[in-house]
Amino acid sequence: MSVELTRLPSGITVVTQTMDQLQSAALGVWAGVGSRSESEGENGIAHVLEHMAFKGTRRRSATAIAEEIEAVGGELNAATSVDTTHYHSRVLKEDVPLAMDILSDILRNSTFDESELAREKHVIVQEIGAALDTPEDVVYDFFGEAAYPGQALGRPILGTEATVRATTREGLIGYLDRHYHGPSMVVAAAGAIDHKAIVTLAEDGLGDVSPEPAPKPAAGRYHGGDRREVRDLMEAQIVLGFAGRAYTSPDYYTAQILSTALGGGMSSRLFQEVRERRGLCYSIYSFHWAFADGGLFGIHAATGESDVAELMPVVLGEVEKAADTLTEEEVARARAQLRAGLLMALESPTARAGQLARQMLVFGRVVPVEELVGKIDAITADSVRRLAGALFTGSTPTLAAVGPVGSLIQHDDVMARLGTRAAA
Repeated sequence: MSVELTRLPSGITVVTQTMDQLQSAALGVWAGVGSRSESEGENGIAHVLEHMAFKGTRRRSATAIAEEIEAVGGELNAATSVDTTHYHSRVLKEDVPLAMDILSDILRNSTFDESELAREKHVIVQEIGAALDTPEDVVYDFFGEAAYPGQALGRPILGTEATVRATTREGLIGYLDRHYHGPSMVVAAAGAIDHKAIVTLAEDGLGDVSPEPAPKPAAGRYHGGDRREVRDLMEAQIVLGFAGRAYTSPDYYTAQILSTALGGGMSSRLFQEVRERRGLCYSIYSFHWAFADGGLFGIHAATGESDVAELMPVVLGEVEKAADTLTEEEVARARAQLRAGLLMALESPTARAGQLARQMLVFGRVVPVEELVGKIDAITADSVRRLAGALFTGSTPTLAAVGPVGSLIQHDDVMARLGTRAAA
């Protein structure tokens, strides 16, 4: 599988990987701009733009966009995250030109018709309403708000009903023109593709984007804190978190392995102790979210009201022990899980194209698989224990909860417990 890379005069990077055994291809356009680039008043505009890209161009109606891609059995979609927004397609190899033409068209020629915008804003408000009716979604909004108060990183990607309804056609055009610049955009493709053909298609469709660097978002400042709300629900949703590590941090993969060993599967410490031995919850897991300049390490649990008071002290006990007692065997098992997940994902052209794009946006280069595996294999139990101590005592914890959480441990008590350990 060969990787090829070309930089266009506009600053756009075209990166491809040929997978000769496939008859299909995954391709897309990734922009290094997401919800963290929004001002408070335009919260949610990145997501609105993602929706509106499919609602008609100067060449195609919204119906024509859907019909043309589905007429060849293809798929077309998009997603907004904190740091990036991407638009992607999966088609048979003979339909790659059509897919690239549609992707270019929706990014350069969208009309943002007023009636379509009004209709789509109504749809997104319904999406926000569905999220607000989902306690697990709500607790993560609380978590972000407490971890990054008053910052774009702490606001919901979907925005709020008020900010979405306030979005205008002029605002969308301005946001697109301000942030979708060549140096922060990547065209990535993997599968049954020809690199030179992708370069030509990208030049034809996206060659007129600005070659100037796009504005950089403000650096995130992790704060930590407490955000909870008592609701009449069957289950309490609880997230405990700490400052994590950035994609570019030397400790990025160490944090991933710590998360896997602590709560990444059925053999993990949290699952075994909290669910299997004590039966305190149905669902518990840990996670590590990396951003361009920081990250969040967290533990999520869902439990009934009668177990809320007991749950968090047990979780904190496992957090406290991690810095001292994680074993070589546990770390080896987590390394194997991470390595296998990485290598299995590379068998998918969609996952491979996404990885190529993210690596170019974050590192400015394609990172060889052997280098990634080498970094994972080099992580020792000592390095994981060291990071656990630094993460869990080096920043103010974040505690978020929604549901029957009246008996949940107080934030000051979490700080005191972890602080006592740190001072010992």
